Amino acid sequence: MKVANLGTYLPKQCGIATFSNDLRCSLLVNNVDVDIIAISDHSYQYDYADEVIFNIRQNQAEDYVQAADTINKMEDIKALIIQHEYGIFGGNSGNYVLDFVNKLNKPFIVITHTVLAHPLPEQKAVLNQLCSKAAKVVAMTLNAKELLADVYAVKADIIKIIGHGVPYFAPLSSLELKAKYGFTDNEIISTFGLIGPGKGLELGIRAMAELVKFYPNAKFLILGQTHPMLKKAEGEKYREMLVRLSAELGLERNVIFVNKFLSDEELGEYLYLTDVYLSPYPNLDQAVSGTLTFAIGCGRAIVSTAYLYAKEVLQDERGLLAHEAKPELLAQLINSILADDELKNRLEANALSLGETWSWPNIGSKYANLLTNIC
Repeated sequence: MKVANLGTYLPKQCGIATFSNDLRCSLLVNNVDVDIIAISDHSYQYDYADEVIFNIRQNQAEDYVQAADTINKMEDIKALIIQHEYGIFGGNSGNYVLDFVNKLNKPFIVITHTVLAHPLPEQKAVLNQLCSKAAKVVAMTLNAKELLADVYAVKADIIKIIGHGVPYFAPLSSLELKAKYGFTDNEIISTFGLIGPGKGLELGIRAMAELVKFYPNAKFLILGQTHPMLKKAEGEKYREMLVRLSAELGLERNVIFVNKFLSDEELGEYLYLTDVYLSPYPNLDQAVSGTLTFAIGCGRAIVSTAYLYAKEVLQDERGLLAHEAKPELLAQLINSILADDELKNRLEANALSLGETWSWPNIGSKYANLLTNIC
């Protein structure tokens, strides 16, 4: 069976592009071939791989209609996957995607990456109309499923819960990795992802100011580069603000910026040398976090603010939650893990037991079954 996937795609550096690639690879091992319809920003030229059969320029409405026409004529493509994230499609609240599906004559599933609890009217309308035409809608959490039904009026019987999916990270020795990276005598707290406002990195840095009173050798690794769209619009203004904040708090030696887009291999190494993974989103309505999913998949001891996704996936002692987005609370929770090896080991084991069910081959099998059913 062959399907097509609509979304951003590598080498674009964003979470949806990585997800699209990982999903394609996991479907291939489950005997589903996948062509790619890539969404690209008008100001970037990407050197796409051969599986990309059509490139939609984000803000060109005619491209969406032309892409649908092209897919309609391809008899071997039996169904489509649409990755939905408001920011990747052109138009008001990404409404150009509706031009695509209104022209499409093949069944499709929608994978919802952001399900807002309090959407703007146009955001609500776009997702409602998109899902009303879908054969199935994928939510990544129970909370997202409930929001889709209650807020966006999506029929409950077409919603399927499938977890985010994580690469397989071969277990590695924390001690050996700390020695490799020069962190032998350090407690390591880390967070990763494309850097930009809304990630709560200021909270993490301020939490470190409290933590170093007890662990002066602790390091906070901020792993990842500035989001390319933010960098194009503002340069490195946000990162520079974080660097200044670290200096003002006397944390130049404690806060380390690893300014690069990490491969899965590099990310696995950094996660396995991490003592506590920090997910400090200040927006408590955050419905999904791919980075937190990766930390769970790697079996890390996790401290997080109590945003929607974290509250759901970190229950049953899979992590510790700060119920207010305050640095002193985050510092207290990190301290409790560093001071208690038994607690740390228990959190890691509980996280890993869930994370193992999210490996991409398992997730790919679920999507393969879903696609087979709608065809």
